[in-house]
Amino acid sequence: MKLLIMGILTRYFYFGSFFRFGGRGFPPYSKTGMGGFFTVMNSAAEIWPSVLTLLQQELTPTAVSTWFDDAEAVELKENQLVICVPTQFKKDIIVSRYLPALKKVLYDLFAAEMDVTVLTGEEADQYRTSSQPHNENVLMGKEEFTFEHFVVGSSNRFAYNAALNVAENPGKSYNPLFIYGESGLGKTHLLYAIYHTIHQDHPEYNITFIKGDEFTNELQEAIRTKSTDAFRQKYRDKDLLLVDDVQFIAGKEQTQEEFFNTFNNLYEAGHQIVLTSDRPPSEMARLENRLQTRFEWGLLADIQPPDYETRCAIIKNKAIMLGLDLPNDLLEYIAQNITSNVRQLEGTIKRLLAYRDLMGQDINDENTSRAIQALIHARDEYVPSPDLIIEETAKYYSMDPSAIKGSSRMKDIVLARQVSIYLIRSITNLSLPEIGKVFGQHHSTIMHSLEKVEKMMKEDRELSEIIRDIKSNINSRAY
Repeated sequence: MKLLIMGILTRYFYFGSFFRFGGRGFPPYSKTGMGGFFTVMNSAAEIWPSVLTLLQQELTPTAVSTWFDDAEAVELKENQLVICVPTQFKKDIIVSRYLPALKKVLYDLFAAEMDVTVLTGEEADQYRTSSQPHNENVLMGKEEFTFEHFVVGSSNRFAYNAALNVAENPGKSYNPLFIYGESGLGKTHLLYAIYHTIHQDHPEYNITFIKGDEFTNELQEAIRTKSTDAFRQKYRDKDLLLVDDVQFIAGKEQTQEEFFNTFNNLYEAGHQIVLTSDRPPSEMARLENRLQTRFEWGLLADIQPPDYETRCAIIKNKAIMLGLDLPNDLLEYIAQNITSNVRQLEGTIKRLLAYRDLMGQDINDENTSRAIQALIHARDEYVPSPDLIIEETAKYYSMDPSAIKGSSRMKDIVLARQVSIYLIRSITNLSLPEIGKVFGQHHSTIMHSLEKVEKMMKEDRELSEIIRDIKSNINSRAY
């Protein structure tokens, strides 16, 4: 423990302002002291962006984006960093291939040896439960997503006011609240803000936050283990249910049945339900009519891309939060050139922060332009790997990626494999023989799969919607 603290302090004093919080470095002789400094540093969420930045110097950009983009830092304590990844497959790859690179990066940051523990989503839930006091209901690493930190403009004011109203009057105003909009505009931020406000005002509330695909995965596991009664009890005994990306339950018969009954149970009990999606219920082609009707019972609130003034406010707010002194002319330059979503704005600020803290460079016109161009180029030139495409397809169909790459002839697996082949062909520049190598198949078999999917898409609107959803998830990994 002492070695780690001394390592941090040595690293800090050597690089001066390597880490800054609230715009201030901790001076060597401040009354914050060694214990206080370590307490500030003892935040996995704060250290993780620096870890990712340094990993880009150790690994290829494709490797970092494929295996670490959706990883979450769960906890940093003593000489151990705990991270969470969504699938067992991804965990196995990181453990077998990338632990040395992770440990090297951590040593570079702390000047001390550190262990890394990799957990799946379910393992992380169990870890958090066992490491927190009983009934402690905190979304770790998301503390900054509050109403106070949400920048309000004309494009999101209606959704913000609706979310705030629900948070202040759960179960009494708009139930359900359905927030929809494209990726990266702040829907999830509002969900977390509702969570934090209600938890603060009503600490006795039993709250659950889950993503649509996770609901499906948990249901399938409950069916497999014959524990559906426990599953139902888990979700129907809630004061507040928050579901992010609820569109992923559409088209899945058993999932929709369970969610329908869960919805009814909570609604009739007067308990608050908040849902987010990338589209309104009326545009979910595979959503059952009875669910569409219920989703529209309360209030629909959309979020649009931010206008110029809102973009400027978002940039300024994020820069202040990260301790970055950004001149107005550079702030306006970013707002003029990054227009599509909030994540890209934040990504530009974080890149500038990395230039300053990791490379000792000034925040000037040249580096600001460089940061913007790097982000735009990364987005425009983004070509996902076959493994990433297979992973997202497997996630949608709730199966292991290895099954898709295997030789099983089960109907569901064959369809997922054909969809993966179609997506790889349409998104990447791989040839038929190259795709064949990925799946261990002859290029003529790959051609047959492509023709099969193209024919099915013409006849089956549902499959087209599925492919649209999977492609959207793949593209979101570019941020």
